[in-house]
Amino acid sequence: MSIVKIRQSQIVSTYGPGALVDLPDYAVLVAGLEHWSGDAQLVPEPRLLANLRRRLGLPFLELRSPPVPEREDELGIGVVAWQFPEWFVAQFEVSSKEYGRSRPLVHRKALVKGRYVGDDPAGKRKRKDWPVVPVRFVQACPNGHVSDIDWPRLVHGIGVACGGQLWLDERGTTGDLAELFVRCDGCTSEPMSLVRLQATSEERSVLGECRGDRPWLGPIARETCVGPNDKPHRNKLLIRHASNAYFPVVERAISIPDHDERLRKAVDSVWDDFLSVAESAADIKRERKKQRVQLALEGLTDAEVWTECERRQGGATETQKGLKDVELDTFLSVPDELGDDKPEGDFYARRLPLDVKRRGAIGSVERVVLAHRLREVVSEIGFTRFESPALPVDSEVDLGVRLAALALETRWLPAVENRGEGVFLALDAAQVKAWTNRPAVKQRALEFHAGVQSTSKSPIPLERVEEIYMPYIMLHSLSHLLLTAIALECGYAAASIRERIYVRDGAYGLLLYTGTPDAEGTLGGLVQVGRRIARHLDAALELGRLCSNDPVCAQHKPNQLHEGRTMHGAACHGCLLIAEPSCERRNELLDRSLVVPTVDLADAAFFAGGQ
Repeated sequence: MSIVKIRQSQIVSTYGPGALVDLPDYAVLVAGLEHWSGDAQLVPEPRLLANLRRRLGLPFLELRSPPVPEREDELGIGVVAWQFPEWFVAQFEVSSKEYGRSRPLVHRKALVKGRYVGDDPAGKRKRKDWPVVPVRFVQACPNGHVSDIDWPRLVHGIGVACGGQLWLDERGTTGDLAELFVRCDGCTSEPMSLVRLQATSEERSVLGECRGDRPWLGPIARETCVGPNDKPHRNKLLIRHASNAYFPVVERAISIPDHDERLRKAVDSVWDDFLSVAESAADIKRERKKQRVQLALEGLTDAEVWTECERRQGGATETQKGLKDVELDTFLSVPDELGDDKPEGDFYARRLPLDVKRRGAIGSVERVVLAHRLREVVSEIGFTRFESPALPVDSEVDLGVRLAALALETRWLPAVENRGEGVFLALDAAQVKAWTNRPAVKQRALEFHAGVQSTSKSPIPLERVEEIYMPYIMLHSLSHLLLTAIALECGYAAASIRERIYVRDGAYGLLLYTGTPDAEGTLGGLVQVGRRIARHLDAALELGRLCSNDPVCAQHKPNQLHEGRTMHGAACHGCLLIAEPSCERRNELLDRSLVVPTVDLADAAFFAGGQ
């Protein structure tokens, strides 16, 4: 048994169950949750847990951290992984003009103590053993199933038995599939070019139908693969270390006081004696003159208290809010301070007072909240291969997408907690609404509608693009610019700062925050930057006005489908694209022309040239 050290946060974000991992000496497949050994500690986060229980239909679900040994010498504790694939390439070459450089392709069962034994091609001695490396190629399907390629069947055909040795031939120096062939030296079968495995469509795949193999869940975990028209998917070629081999699907939640819960508890405390007979917001205002009511409703407006009273009086059921909606409501309702200012606290924030007569870009900012202390919980709920699931701009991950399972019976999900700090900005909702009605913005919405629709599996109404997507793209682009600007002064690397974008009709905000499992995430640098947010906002807008790739960057439009960048307007690596761990949308839905005037488009900018 070998032991490799990986951070717990990497298990959730990169190396979860079903992940194909290359280690220094071999390749492995991370096993399902039932096979992990050791005590997985509970990760408390009631809001995220309740959300996942409801959406996944698992009422007894728990969140637990990946198990770790308490001592260095404690063996048998941790995340389990199994050797995969079972086909290997021996590390010696036989060169010829006909076949190029050839190496034996062997199955695990043919190895002797993990090494290939065969005749010495140099002729120095009859038999010799060589080390082997896992073959780069496996087969998988969009449902996440994965298995070894049946190399003998591909070379010989179905039902043909041949005892010859398979060889992997390289007839070039680039490693391209067109230069790779698999052949058998024991029969007259034609060498098979690996380019045949790279089918342009499922119908043309020579790899056959998917059998539903889920080796990460164990040897008896095969399931029926269901694809288009209720038929199994055809297998597709998958290169083990390619970026599309594993897309973990995670949910995040900030552990913050639930504003709605605080409202409900406050109303509960004075409902029977005072508020149950209220008939308007004016009655709430009058009842506040009583000391008990005033103390109970402190920090809550008459309007929101009356809304809760109306809900109760009408017998309406409580609506289920999304994770982001609760966070947005809390940030927008922070009085002077919220939470506990103590080292072990999960959340502590203070509202930054803004000058009533503020000018420039900061004049479009309605609220700034400095989160001195926050806690984030991240949980993996499944994964996909080949394509990552689409991420809605105003809600959680769409669980209508089929995700590969992390366990045969999901009783818990792997989760980690990160602690850090952050800065929240809310833009003036009236200004954003007016901006979305500009002709130039509506024209840009048409272009984005064409681009987004080209990659979506379901129709997206133009009205949704205008009202939700456009504010999101503007805020998202502003977030990237601001993150780049403040990273120069806050003491954190840009890749260690993350974003969370909040868009809802009537409320628009962004949160930049750090979060690490250790103390590095709470150094205070972001909060200090937040105190000078006006200056950093100006610097961010200046960064967006001109890109080193202009005018090419500024002239790109999302409806230019032939370029393949349908999720981008004026955005490239020279201006908006950042490290992917920092971005909640994998660097999609970006356009700096919606933030500031560019050399190609000036009228669609939320922050006008004079700001």
